[in-house]
Amino acid sequence: MRRFFPVIDWLPEYSRIDLPGDLKSGLSVGVLLVPQAMAYAMIAGLPPVYGLYASLFPLLIYAVFGTSRHLGIGPVAMDSLLVAAGLGMIGANSPAEYITLAIGLAFLVGAIQLILGILQMGFLVNFLSKPVISGFISAAALIIILSQLKHLFGVDIENSNRIYELLINAVEAFPRIQVYDFIIGVIGIMLIVILRKWKPKFPGILLVVVLGILSAYLFNLEALGVSLVGKIPIGLPVWDVPKVSLDIVLKLWPIALTLALIGYLEAISIGKGIEEKNNEDRIDANQELRALGLSNLLGSFFQSYPVTASFSRSALLNETGSRSNIAGLISGILVVLTLLFLTPVFYFLPKAILASIIMVTVFKLIEVSYARTLWFLRRDEFYILLGTFIITLFIGITQGILVGVLLSLLLMVYRTSKPHFAVLANIKGTDYYRNVDRFSEDIEVRPDLLIIRFDAQLYFANAAYFKRRLLRYIDKKGPELKGVILNAEAINYMDSTATRMLVKTISKLRERGLDFYITGAIGPIRDIVFSSDIIEVVPKTHLFVRIMEAVAYHDQQESPSPMREKVVQQRKGPGK
Repeated sequence: MRRFFPVIDWLPEYSRIDLPGDLKSGLSVGVLLVPQAMAYAMIAGLPPVYGLYASLFPLLIYAVFGTSRHLGIGPVAMDSLLVAAGLGMIGANSPAEYITLAIGLAFLVGAIQLILGILQMGFLVNFLSKPVISGFISAAALIIILSQLKHLFGVDIENSNRIYELLINAVEAFPRIQVYDFIIGVIGIMLIVILRKWKPKFPGILLVVVLGILSAYLFNLEALGVSLVGKIPIGLPVWDVPKVSLDIVLKLWPIALTLALIGYLEAISIGKGIEEKNNEDRIDANQELRALGLSNLLGSFFQSYPVTASFSRSALLNETGSRSNIAGLISGILVVLTLLFLTPVFYFLPKAILASIIMVTVFKLIEVSYARTLWFLRRDEFYILLGTFIITLFIGITQGILVGVLLSLLLMVYRTSKPHFAVLANIKGTDYYRNVDRFSEDIEVRPDLLIIRFDAQLYFANAAYFKRRLLRYIDKKGPELKGVILNAEAINYMDSTATRMLVKTISKLRERGLDFYITGAIGPIRDIVFSSDIIEVVPKTHLFVRIMEAVAYHDQQESPSPMREKVVQQRKGPGK
């Protein structure tokens, strides 16, 4: 029970000493959450009130099932953009149908996350590498920023998830720009940026929202053509079963799966990052997957669209000293008060202000410094980032992620197909054997021995490469060569293809009069050696723990010590 209901662990130990910290954190995050939620709902193509709905029940559910005390659950820019992109490709006949699809999407996302969590499959998110995520997020951030130009300009601009279409549409709309909307939006951007640099802990977003509402109310900006949020329904979201038919499932499952994995990745990355900073270890990865799944699944019954953890709100929870998930409950209470009593106030909030909040918040997601680092240190990973970035910008968000994952997998296969292959030699005056390319001046190379190390698993994709390199080094040694030593310390697996290749290669070497020795093989590799035909071509006397032992045996043909023989012959299984 404690595993699936973490609240049972921390709630009985909660004390009044923790309340001030949670109260401060909860109120701080709640103040930020309300305008952010409405802004992100606009990104998703939904009425602002649905951002508040998504900030209520999912947050309360996570407080019961979540394992992190610092994650701010609710609407986020990235997931909101994915919702807009995914539903935009499907197409809805009316705003009501669009809302129905968004709520159904939350149900599917939650169901996928919950199932993956129950099956302990949180590891799947590892297939989304950092370069893929960075390229995807940076491209998506640019698309989000450009998608807000319609609110900054105060004119209708056709939306798209392709950058060139957004730019063309924005240029065409520029002559129709509404000056007052533009001025309000630019002032909002400037104020948020200045306050962040001057007073980083000051709630600049809240100040901009308050100033925007007061200006619209006092100066009757609506009469001047300024676009306002308008009427927001008063009251809490009502229980309603999501309309998820087979036809909707077939349409939504690709974007739902993408959102499920991306949302989990965002949450677990943020949570782990904050824990490392605080030297803590609380998060249970699979329980987080279940908690997010329940937040989305049950939240959809209360008109929520897909949610995950927010970086900005999670950072604020940490900075303000949250002590437990009570802080999230306090933020939820603030959302409740807003829905019950403050929605008439938000009628006067200019949409240009929400656009300015989104633009400044999302701009930080563009990771130029990481791309620069990869360019200098990991050029191949830089190209993966660049490919993901370009595909996301010019073709689509889902396609960008899929291509990025495919490129990462191809790079992984390429690296394992041509891993590091080192020739070793003895460092003078020591028992150490190291790479001849790194210690060229301090080593003693013997013409009669070839010592090699293969730094990867040996399997079908690199078996031919191993054989090719080995024979090349053997031919390079010439007729003086008498023996070959394979240091197998770095080999952690051999499949049947590699085993067969090794048997045939060693047999041919023996026909040429060359001895073959294996040193440093770990337990699983020794099991493979003894259970395969390798033991037929490599006698037990040619298996060693250390390279120096193999060299000594080759030189003097000494009998192996009982302890050495016990170590190299030890196998897994009954009687072995």
